[in-house]
Amino acid sequence: MRVILASDHGGIRLREEIANLLKELNIEFEDIGCNCEGSVDYPDYAIPAAERVASGEFDKGILICGTGIGMSISANKVKGIRAALVHDVFSAKATREHNDSNILTMGERVVGPGLAVEIVKTWLHADFQAGRHANRINKITEYEEK
Repeated sequence: MRVILASDHGGIRLREEIANLLKELNIEFEDIGCNCEGSVDYPDYAIPAAERVASGEFDKGILICGTGIGMSISANKVKGIRAALVHDVFSAKATREHNDSNILTMGERVVGPGLAVEIVKTWLHADFQAGRHANRINKITEYEEK
């Protein structure tokens, strides 16, 4: 599994916690920043990361900003991306099993590092269940093709 990791200025500390987790789990990842103290624009990080997931270069992405909302909105503009904003473990599991999400977004100002680690572990290890859920994902993909 290959994961791309990114944040804006509002998610730097949580992104560092997630990078440490990925190292501990021996998951290959690339951290594309941001590495600055000043304000940056979340689309400048979310869109390139999402494009690299959509292209197949990475299997999954994890994006963090202050709330996770801006990253989620931006990433979901990229064809083939199903970015899910998650702040609890149940939703992390459900979005992989039912929605086949390929990007996880979180907010550093919303979720603490301990919970974020559990969310990421759950999300990374849950599998898409297909079945009745596949039809729903196919409808989204068909719409994107229009």
